[in-house]
Amino acid sequence: MKTTTKVVNRFVKMKAAALAALALAALASAPAMARDDDNDGDDFKFDLVRSQGLANFPKVAPNAQGRVKIESVGPVEIMKVKVWGLPPNTDFDLFVIQVPNAPFGEAWYQGDIETNRNGVGYGEFIGRFNIETFIVSNGNNVPAPPDPFHDPKRIPDATQNLAINPIQIYHLGLWFNNPEDVVKAGGPPNVTPFNGEHDAGVQVLNTGEFAPTDGPLKRVTTSGN
Repeated sequence: MKTTTKVVNRFVKMKAAALAALALAALASAPAMARDDDNDGDDFKFDLVRSQGLANFPKVAPNAQGRVKIESVGPVEIMKVKVWGLPPNTDFDLFVIQVPNAPFGEAWYQGDIETNRNGVGYGEFIGRFNIETFIVSNGNNVPAPPDPFHDPKRIPDATQNLAINPIQIYHLGLWFNNPEDVVKAGGPPNVTPFNGEHDAGVQVLNTGEFAPTDGPLKRVTTSGN
């Protein structure tokens, strides 16, 4: 009887050790599984880099960086943008643009990103962010565009339309919303049109790691293409 009991106890201990080892292995593999999920083949990721326009202003957000993830969900894309190394508690404006650095070409105002006290900001946007992203104008045979921000302190709206064929826009750029924030950071007081009221500051981040005519959105396709 004692022999049988010893055998049973030994078996129980071996089984418990095996289960414990299995549990540890599962826990150890969990981060790896999470990383695999994060790098899902349906997502496209790329970096934002400090703008060339700040080359002569080393004090302005010298460690500015960003990371973008685009997920295609059929009729639209979900674009998640995280930025860091920026001035804290500051507003910025995100644009889809034709080329990453000045003069930028055609541009589309996408939305706002506000940094927290650590200079980190996050934005999530839904729209067309893929190889089909473009801007077009059919010309002058439409009423003159409105001018809702008629103010000498702002860059004025155009008072007539232009005719342009479709232009693909595959880059991203992030601008200071307020020129005063640029000055506080040690930069120039330049006023640019890159916010909703056309009185923004200078660009701080863009997709300049990609060639001007080969922006990252060009690499995002959909099943319909």
